[in-house]
Amino acid sequence: MTDPVIRALTSSDADLFHSLHDNALVGRGAFGHRYATVADGGEYRPDWTWVALRDNTVVARAAWWGAPADTAPIALDWFDFAPGEEEAAAELLRRAPFRSEYSLLVPPGWREQPEVRAAAEARIGAARAAGMEVLVERYRYTWTADCPLPERPGRLTFRSEPDDAVILDVLRRVHSVTLDAHARRAIEGPGGLEAAAQEELDFFHWCPSPREWWQLAYTPDGEVAGIHVPAHNPSGPCIGFIGVVPEARGHGYGYDLLVECTRFLVEHGAESIAGATDRANAPMAAAFARAGHPVTQERIDLVSGPS
Repeated sequence: MTDPVIRALTSSDADLFHSLHDNALVGRGAFGHRYATVADGGEYRPDWTWVALRDNTVVARAAWWGAPADTAPIALDWFDFAPGEEEAAAELLRRAPFRSEYSLLVPPGWREQPEVRAAAEARIGAARAAGMEVLVERYRYTWTADCPLPERPGRLTFRSEPDDAVILDVLRRVHSVTLDAHARRAIEGPGGLEAAAQEELDFFHWCPSPREWWQLAYTPDGEVAGIHVPAHNPSGPCIGFIGVVPEARGHGYGYDLLVECTRFLVEHGAESIAGATDRANAPMAAAFARAGHPVTQERIDLVSGPS
């Protein structure tokens, strides 16, 4: 068997990407768009799309994604390969110059579906062979106009907060005790708690939704209870962030924040709202279920391991 040729695509041969048959059992990455280059009206860039070719046939492919203004990809959004080509796929990831997070979408209960489990585990195995590791598994939710719209509990009041320094302070407090795996990974890094809070704030600014949508929640005695960020990511309306400060926990305020975030987006025209939380974050998962957000997918997030 000849060694594969691994390279980025170009604008002149981007159609090669479509020569590998899709495995419909397992979804793509966190964004999961139809593959089309920017020149063809899509969202992918040929120089961020790599393939492994054996005897001029595509046997593995990977497409990284970023928003139009991004200068580097933020996610490995598409990664698959032909049967028996796990090593070629792993080598593709090793050679490509990107180390973005890979978020693999799978249907709910994927481990109980043998074919789906085999397809997912093959991709996870290839990514691990390339030096990635599973960070966390998450639930993905999609609220639609067919779902019940929860009533506001009325326990908290909400106000926009224009000062980023105030928002950053609340984020520090939220992340000082957190179940969120991404936040905990950031905290364990060189920047500590400050880096984790700043990472969230940077994401809020990255979203193309209005800055004035960000709201702090207050208890009847005027104390900050938490923050919710109704947002639009490039795919549409989403629950951008829900966080309760440690001293306000134990009252179920995560549900109140989620309801307010949902209703805020609906009042601003949303007919479908995406959301997500870690499987291990039982309080937030319970809040999503109570608020009528059904689990529509699960997500496995892999990150580059220590170098």
